[in-house]
Amino acid sequence: MQGRVLVVAGSDSGGGAGIQADIKTVTCLGGFAATAVTALTAQNTQGVFGISEVAPDFVRLQMEVVLRDIGADCIKTGMLASAAIVEAVAEALDRFAPGVPLVLDPVMVAKGGAALLADSAAGALIGRLLPRARLLTPNIPEAEALLGRSIAGLADMERAVVDLLGLGPKAVLLKGGHMEGDDLVDLLADAAGLRRFTDRRIASRSTHGTGCTLASAIAAGLAQGLALDAAVARARDYVRKAIETAPGLGSGHGPLNHGWTVDKAGMERSD
Repeated sequence: MQGRVLVVAGSDSGGGAGIQADIKTVTCLGGFAATAVTALTAQNTQGVFGISEVAPDFVRLQMEVVLRDIGADCIKTGMLASAAIVEAVAEALDRFAPGVPLVLDPVMVAKGGAALLADSAAGALIGRLLPRARLLTPNIPEAEALLGRSIAGLADMERAVVDLLGLGPKAVLLKGGHMEGDDLVDLLADAAGLRRFTDRRIASRSTHGTGCTLASAIAAGLAQGLALDAAVARARDYVRKAIETAPGLGSGHGPLNHGWTVDKAGMERSD
């Protein structure tokens, strides 16, 4: 049940989000993570202090050599930074992974507000990658950017998830964590209809990397052969427990405890 996941995303020097969170998540859920790094960031729990993009041709080469040799059962994209990198990723997917499902996390803005996707890249993302996606996983601000309108409540979310589905992905998981209130709703839409996943908000400042973690957890599930609904349900449970057991590091938006599954397994073995 291992499942190979190729993660195409940026690096987070603080270890809470990006490639670092992706590798931890896939590994702790029993999968094998390979990577193609799109950008280096200098960041911690307080914010992003610098970004250095990787050359698009080198992003493509990273994907090519992994896919030709190791292969992948699912591909997850995160921070893609620029239109040129989006194009390079799309070309590599078309050539080296035409039948591999893609989980597309449209990373646009960091938790602290720093832009992680150039304005000029949004069109390339919509035109080149959304039609290729098995699942699109936007939060509310990302959905607003993709649709060009505000989303103010659950009724707006229900309309938005359908309109996002119309942009080409086979399924959309619209995350409601940015909505106000203690009751949180995520909406999953595909050809089978609309499903709601509900939870109570956790009072915590340790929420850095939740989007990266959720998307990678879903990708791991798909790579392991889970149906979409089951992959989403397991991923949401994983993220929730990772927030509940977060280590409380840093003075800003702290990282999750990606290893809670390993800790739990260790405790079960010791019993």
